[in-house]
Amino acid sequence: MVNVANVVTVSRVFLALGIMPLLFQADDNLMWVAFGLTAFVIYADALDGYLARKLNLSSKLGGILDIAGDRCVEMVYWIVFSVLLWIPLWVPLLFMVRGTFVDAVRSALSDQGYTAFGAKTMMQSKLGKFLVASNFSRFSYAVSKAVAFCLLIAGHTAFGRNLDLCSIALFFVYFSGAFCVIRGLPVLIEARELFSAQK
Repeated sequence: MVNVANVVTVSRVFLALGIMPLLFQADDNLMWVAFGLTAFVIYADALDGYLARKLNLSSKLGGILDIAGDRCVEMVYWIVFSVLLWIPLWVPLLFMVRGTFVDAVRSALSDQGYTAFGAKTMMQSKLGKFLVASNFSRFSYAVSKAVAFCLLIAGHTAFGRNLDLCSIALFFVYFSGAFCVIRGLPVLIEARELFSAQK
């Protein structure tokens, strides 16, 4: 049986890659197409989780694919935005370094039964659970990146330039970067204690 949720997860990565050439075209219509497709890619991140729960298709592989898919999609956008000189180079580097270390730690601890989120989350402290595993934090982080992506694209249309949307977009880019660090540090700090407890 085909796992529809996993298909959606992987498909959104390929869709994100397909959107990228549109961003290099100096054409408002194509830019708005990219904007709409980007909004769909973001929506599909919630859709795969919904389908997994609704169709009882949740699995360890699905969780791994979801995190990997999220990483791929966001890095595709950050890197291309940097190539286009819409954002500074340090932004994709920050997300890449943070994501690599956090995902490595999560991967190592998953063998011990810990998960990134949920009842078996690796986060032990109340602050860590709030910053990393709470629905509020995860939702706020996702929304800040989604707004940054969409506004950066819209900001490079005639309509967006008139409203100076790029300035607003950059606020969300930097906010996302700060949030990225704030949510990553507890994982690295608390993981040290978990690894020590296993010795």
